[in-house]
Amino acid sequence: MVMGYAATERGGRLEPFEFQFGPLGDRQVDINVETCGICRSDLSMLDNEWGSTQYPIVPGHEIIGRIDAVGAKVIDLAPGQRVGLGWNAGSCMVCEWCLSGNHNLCAAARPTIAGRHGGFADIVRADSAWVVPLPDQLDAEAAGPLFCGGTTVFNALEQFAVKPTDRVGVVGVGGLGHLALRFLDAWGCEVTAFSTSTDKEADAREFGADHFVNARDSKALRAVANSFDLILSTVPVPLDWNAYVSALRPKGRLNILGAVPQPVSLDVYTLLAGQKSVSASPTGSPATTMKMLDFAVRHKIEPVIETFAFSQVNDALEKLRVGKPKYRIVLK
Repeated sequence: MVMGYAATERGGRLEPFEFQFGPLGDRQVDINVETCGICRSDLSMLDNEWGSTQYPIVPGHEIIGRIDAVGAKVIDLAPGQRVGLGWNAGSCMVCEWCLSGNHNLCAAARPTIAGRHGGFADIVRADSAWVVPLPDQLDAEAAGPLFCGGTTVFNALEQFAVKPTDRVGVVGVGGLGHLALRFLDAWGCEVTAFSTSTDKEADAREFGADHFVNARDSKALRAVANSFDLILSTVPVPLDWNAYVSALRPKGRLNILGAVPQPVSLDVYTLLAGQKSVSASPTGSPATTMKMLDFAVRHKIEPVIETFAFSQVNDALEKLRVGKPKYRIVLK
């Protein structure tokens, strides 16, 4: 039996929960969970914000642990090896997206916590292709959020060919945003942090921001018009989207990383006049995650975390729900 923490209803408390896996597939692995980060997406799934949650749900998709068992056809991972697992735990491996290394775009990708039990448990199971070895140079306790937040940010930098000479804005100095600032600073960009929390300015600058803008100040937003090659929105809330599009230089891009539940309304003329674009991007593929980890090692990038025991999972979730973490929560 596997021991985990599950909710049985929308927004419910997580309680101890026992379950069993079936036989281990030929290309699957079981991971003994050591730590698991908590992501805003865990709350979205607990609350069924996206309409896809199946209860009981065992959340958790920023997992660090050691391989417990490997399937008969797994040749690149071994028991005892320390690895990480993020948002997806499997994909079809035969479509054009998987075959081109874009596994994260597979229509049959299987999220770690959708229709299966995630990392708030003793053991999690995944397809081996999605299980990535953790470099020894990274702190295993802090590394879990890199497998969701980290690879999501890094994927955007890769997909849109961000250059060291680019001027980039980051909306939100939180779980995703603080990692975006660290990656962009190491990338060599001129970085501006936008936040409604002015008390985060010192932290934002420590993470790598060259400038800070109070996102509640409409005058300050107007003052940075025509300034950015790229703006990354890392928050899961509606924004004054037209103000941020106006802040882009010609050919600039506003890219959405936070899962905003409401429709995005935009002035198309502003897009047309400056040949600007608005896009969104998901978490990275296994290959992107490996590159991200290598970059993190090279530049000594790790999330800022606070830890809770697994038995304190409800306290940890409540702290995230009210927006109080600094900056990612990890269960251990």
